[in-house]
Amino acid sequence: MRSMDFSSLHSALVTIIGLTLLTLLGVGVRLVMMLTIQQRRERLNRQINERIRTLIAAYKTLGGSFTGDLSVSPLHLKDIKQRNGNSEDVAPLELSGSSERARRIRDAVESALSDIILLGTEEHVRLAVKAASELAQGRNVHTHDLVVALRDFIRKALDIERIPSDLKLPRQGPSRPSGSGGREKGEGGKDGGGKGGGEGGMGGGMGGNMSGGMASDQESGAEASHHM
Repeated sequence: MRSMDFSSLHSALVTIIGLTLLTLLGVGVRLVMMLTIQQRRERLNRQINERIRTLIAAYKTLGGSFTGDLSVSPLHLKDIKQRNGNSEDVAPLELSGSSERARRIRDAVESALSDIILLGTEEHVRLAVKAASELAQGRNVHTHDLVVALRDFIRKALDIERIPSDLKLPRQGPSRPSGSGGREKGEGGKDGGGKGGGEGGMGGGMGGNMSGGMASDQESGAEASHHM
């Protein structure tokens, strides 16, 4: 207050300009700080949202089934046996009509494990690395423990109450892919039939036109010879 001088018009103007500049400087610094904090907070929120979204997708892939075979088959056992000299300590690979389905499940599980290793917590990474190692060794893998860890982390991150301890949830396994091969084959057969029918119709039309033209030429020739 001592630096403020309103004794004259010039001093009052200088004092007012100084106060205005100080006020603008303070407001500018505060705005810069607020924008910086807001941008950092938005970046952290995006990272958290992306992490949660990825882990939720991995949870659905690894724990989408409650019935049937809840293990993941590596589907590379033949190569592993060749490298190990056909050792008997590796479980035999089941090559059946569902081998393609098992391969698709394995591919989805491997992708989910890779995402968990990238964005999961230390516990998630340990369990995912263990499952990936077992897959690489040609062993069937159960993902229930990893699914439980993911479920607890996601519910805590989303501020959802814990599942009651008295509930006995069944074991969870990888999601089974929906089969679309039969439908695609059916659509291919329809398309093939339609194309075949169209080509047959075109062939029949061209043949009929050619035969009709030849017949009319022969009749014209016969009438000309008769007049002669």
